[in-house]
Formats: sequence, C-alpha cells, structure tokens
Amino acid sequence: MKNLFLAAAFLLLGFTAVKAQSLKYGAKIGANFSTLDGGGINGDNLTSFHVGILAELNLLENVSIQPELLYSSQGTEYQNEDYKLDYLSLPVLAKFYLISDKLSLEAGPQFSFLVNDDVPETFRAKTFDFAAVGGIGYNLTSFIFVQARYVVGLTDTSKDASVTNKVIQLSAGLRF
Repeated sequence: MKNLFLAAAFLLLGFTAVKAQSLKYGAKIGANFSTLDGGGINGDNLTSFHVGILAELNLLENVSIQPELLYSSQGTEYQNEDYKLDYLSLPVLAKFYLISDKLSLEAGPQFSFLVNDDVPETFRAKTFDFAAVGGIGYNLTSFIFVQARYVVGLTDTSKDASVTNKVIQLSAGLRF
C-alpha cells in the first residue's frame, strides 16, 4: 500500500511538472489601427491601443491554444469626428509554430463586448461584436514576444447600418 501511495505521488508530481511546462501566462500591450467599414461610413484609420492578459496551452509539439482577455479601443475617424468603441475582447486563437518556439501563425474567433462608446447618437452601437482573427507571432526570447494581427468583424457594429470593425493590431508582451 505504501508503494502504491508513493507511485501515485510521483505520478501526480510528474503530471504537475508537465502541465506547468505546457501552460504559460502573459501580458501584452499594443497599438490598434482601426476603421469602420460599410453603411456609408468610409472613415480614416483611428489609432488607439489594446492591453490585456493571455494564457498559452501547448497541445502538441508545435500547436497551442491561446485565449486572451483584452481591453481594445477601436473605431474610425469620419467627417472630422472620432467614432470610438471600447471593447472587452476574448480572442481564442490556435497557434501553429512554423519554427519551433519562435515563429507562429495564429487564427481563431474573437468575442467582443462593448464597454464604452463615444459615437454620434445616430450610430447606435451594438453591444456584441464577433470577429475572425489572423496573424503572426514571434518569440524574441522565452519571455518576450511580438505579434501582428488583422481582426475583421463578422457582425454589424451598428443597430441601424451594415458596419463592421476592421483592426490591425501590433503588440509586444511578456510570457512567464
């Protein structure tokens, strides 16, 4: 019985060590270059920011899942007026490492919830935005990474017009 207990303890410790190595946490910050597209709004890029936290779970040797929680400020400049939409975004990305632990392609859905808007009353922003995300990431070191992404809205941002978000994101971050 004592040997069984010791074997179970070693197995549990080994499993915990493997899980600890395959799960990494981090934080990131970056610039957004966004626009609203459609519905008669053909605005200019609005430069803003995003900041958030992430976790990366390694599933296979070169495949990971990376959910994130971001505060993302987006919108457009249209007729000398800023349309600003601030979201709490949850991208859930599959990461495919082309160069082991260095260069990755990222793709997946993003679920965004409007937390603040600064738009004309006639715009009437929706409270939820669903988007597709695609990008590339590069690990400069085992702790420091950079990313570039394109986020394209798949649902309308306005209750009254067919308008979607389009965002280019450039990020830098730390992973532990």
